[in-house]
Amino acid sequence: MTIDYDAARAELNDEREKIVHQLDELGATEKGELKADTDFGDGFADAAAATAERTEVLGLVENLMILLGDVDSALNDLDEGHYGVCNSCGKNIGADRMQFRPTSTLCVDCKSSLP
Repeated sequence: MTIDYDAARAELNDEREKIVHQLDELGATEKGELKADTDFGDGFADAAAATAERTEVLGLVENLMILLGDVDSALNDLDEGHYGVCNSCGKNIGADRMQFRPTSTLCVDCKSSLP
């Protein structure tokens, strides 16, 4: 089985669009910055709740930014012609793994040898 690069690009672009939409729903830009109009409450009694909510939103935004970086990196690899090549050993990652996880950067052997 070989990698279907067109299908991979389409899937990665769809995933990118979903992540950007989720960021927008959280009140963040595509760069991970909270928009100025994001409201976390303004009363003194709400301060602790607002701080907790803001901390939770920032954590979610941070996780989404990591995912977005992985997707952008995979799209860049497609553009540069080394999509599906292990970043550690340089061997082909394999179509099954790339289909299962299109943002993979390591083959199964290299990934399993990580601590």
